[in-house]
This record gives sequence, C-alpha cells and structure tokens, in this order.
Amino acid sequence: MDKSKRPFLKSKRSFRRRLPPIQPGDRIDYRNISLISRFISEQGKILSRRVNRLTLKQQRLITIAIKQARILSLLPFLNNQKKFERTKPTARTTGLRTRNNLRTRNKNK
Repeated sequence: MDKSKRPFLKSKRSFRRRLPPIQPGDRIDYRNISLISRFISEQGKILSRRVNRLTLKQQRLITIAIKQARILSLLPFLNNQKKFERTKPTARTTGLRTRNNLRTRNKNK
C-alpha cells in the first residue's frame, strides 16, 4: 500500500517517557518541603493531579502534607507579592470621600 492510499492512519512517532515526579524512595511528608513545593503553583495553590502526573493516592498524601506544612508555617498560605502594594484611588471613590467629608463638615458647623 502507498502512503497516498492511507490518509487516515497516523505515522508512528516515538516519544520520550516522562519520569514520574515522585520516586519510590521519596517520602511524602510535611517536613519534606523540597518535594512538596514542586506541587504548588506560584500563587501558592495546590496543582491538580493531571498537572502533577500523580496517582490518586499520591495526590491525596501531597495535599495533606501541604496543608500540614501550611498550618505549621513551613509553607505560606498565599504567595502574593502585591499584598501590601497600595493602589491609586479611582475618581469614583475620591468623589464619595469628598461628599462624605462635606456632609460631616456641614453637620459640625
């Protein structure tokens, strides 16, 4: 058969098998922060099982370990850099402030 007569068959591509993220010797524990931090996003969220490529049992153990480490303050609950940045007030909020200030000033007179 020619390739032109087989339009729907895909060509066999070779692929490299990815290594599992947790090796058999790794202990899933709240004290193993180097392992746990691999499964947390930049915002501090726990990544899903599909993203992590973990089994269901491993994902459960990872989430429990992350939550224990957060409670013991080994890991942050949030990893938000803009937490204490001050934003500029918008025109709408400044207008409300001035109206409220005018009302209180008139009452005081």
